[in-house]
Amino acid sequence: MTDTTTRAGFVALIGEPNAGKSTLLNRMVGAKVAIVTHKVQTTRARIRGIAIEGSSQIVFVDTPGIFRPRRRLDRSMVAAAWGGASDADVILLLVEAHRGMTEGVEAILGSLKELGGKTPVALIINKIDRVKSEALLALSQKLNEAFDFEHTFMISAEKGYGCEDLRGWLAGALPEGPWLYPEDQIADLPMRMIAAEITREKLTLRLHEEIPYQLTVETEAWEERKDGSARVDQVVYVARNGHKGILLGKGGETIKAVGQAARIELEEFMGRRIHLFLQVRVRENWQDEAERYSEIGLDFRDGG
Repeated sequence: MTDTTTRAGFVALIGEPNAGKSTLLNRMVGAKVAIVTHKVQTTRARIRGIAIEGSSQIVFVDTPGIFRPRRRLDRSMVAAAWGGASDADVILLLVEAHRGMTEGVEAILGSLKELGGKTPVALIINKIDRVKSEALLALSQKLNEAFDFEHTFMISAEKGYGCEDLRGWLAGALPEGPWLYPEDQIADLPMRMIAAEITREKLTLRLHEEIPYQLTVETEAWEERKDGSARVDQVVYVARNGHKGILLGKGGETIKAVGQAARIELEEFMGRRIHLFLQVRVRENWQDEAERYSEIGLDFRDGG
């Protein structure tokens, strides 16, 4: 197959927190490469998932949700989202069908207009199973009047409705050129970072309220063993002493359960045995340390 018959490019997924970007990424790639929880703002870095459709290689960039930032970490996340959008060949704006045209969506549309129309933008109305068809059509009309979208798709990323049509359209919308990654690669995050994200997801699912936003996970060491297994040592940084106790749980039961769940998923992802060891450390100002940002794929300077 010659270069001129292949297509490849980057597709940025943008939208408000919890719009379903990570769910759509995982659906398109056919494997779990991004955190999916019921909590908002769980995606922090730009995560790339890679899908093949015919002779096209589609590189999806799952960006953090775009929201009004309050803290340095928030500002870095929003900057990462817009950075992913401005670098893309195609932008997909995800809007939740049942929430419709929120203030947040209006703000995103305003920022998209500032990009100057250089990049094609498609509207993705997600979670269509939650509303009636009349409401969907009215929402589509309202959004298309507010912005000149290339195309509108109505989907359920969770259930897969409409996703094949979207993938087919994207395959034809990307520029001609050679593929950017090996055929069997599904993500371009380092394995250490994927492992840390898996553990952070398990913590997020188990913990409540603000604590998930006050912690970060880093893979401190990765040792390949002769029997084909790997030893993975991770550190969970928390901002307060009180959070450490909650993470550990009575007799260490919480962190043990989190470690077990993360290990099982990591073994499934890698197809081999993993020995996972977790430690919890208190670092009150981790959100102001440049090194912590580098570990989760964000630019510390963006939060300034």
